Amino acid sequence: MSGRRILIVSGMSGAGKTSALRAFEDIGYYCVDNLPPPLMETCIDLCHRSTPSLPRLALAVDARTGEFLEQFGPAWSDVKERSPRSLLLFFDAPDSVLVQRFSETRRPHPLAPRGSVAEGILQERQVLLPLRSLADAVIDTGEFSVRSLREFLLKRFAEEEAPSLNVAVTSFAYRNGVLPNADLVFDVRFLPNPHYDPELRALTGLDDPVRHFVESSSGTAEFLQHLERLLSFLLPRYGEEGKTYLTLAFGCTGGRHRSVAIASLVAAHLGERGYPTTLTHADLSDATARSAAR
Repeated sequence: MSGRRILIVSGMSGAGKTSALRAFEDIGYYCVDNLPPPLMETCIDLCHRSTPSLPRLALAVDARTGEFLEQFGPAWSDVKERSPRSLLLFFDAPDSVLVQRFSETRRPHPLAPRGSVAEGILQERQVLLPLRSLADAVIDTGEFSVRSLREFLLKRFAEEEAPSLNVAVTSFAYRNGVLPNADLVFDVRFLPNPHYDPELRALTGLDDPVRHFVESSSGTAEFLQHLERLLSFLLPRYGEEGKTYLTLAFGCTGGRHRSVAIASLVAAHLGERGYPTTLTHADLSDATARSAAR
């Protein structure tokens, strides 16, 4: 398991551990919150034996585990020995910032549910001091917003093989209604309709004669140029905002010719640009509809 990447996430309550786990999850880590240290090795082994194996894990261990925290040192040593790439990250912030954050959320401190937040922070610092001293990195979040913390973590820990924005491209028929799960909808009924060509009517946008008809039609090239610029602008920004799945829907009257051809062209283009892409056609029959992954 020497190649496995394991992050142990610890730190003060209110310092951003939950936000960190969400960021790690978005870049492909399997995350477990509030894990007792004696179960760390068990959890890692289970993830290793899973199908498929989970190569990136983020495990949160903090003061909520109570007396189990005393067993963290030996458990962490075992993890480091078996998985040298493991890192212990300790999230912290000045006491004044932590008090302010608890005040804004109106939550009690987990170690002082009936006392003051300041008392809970003091107690927690004492309990977590051994973990802080073992940390590979102490991340001070005092100057971070939720968004800036996320951006910092993604920039620092995202790996090349981490999943990017997944794009689902689909065609549909307006006569059957707009797809309810579509994020962006494009109406291609402005293009000439192959339905009115007797030789093309029985074919679909998956057939070469129809694809050639649509591609060579007046307005197609210009539309695709504008669409490419729009998607080049939008897709990276959706990814930066944490969106991991986007559905693009292209509609025409019957969902058989223009929308199918255009959706196929767009899916191929996005696949060439490196986006994990799926292609479906909502209004073709089961015998005709195809899906492709790129």
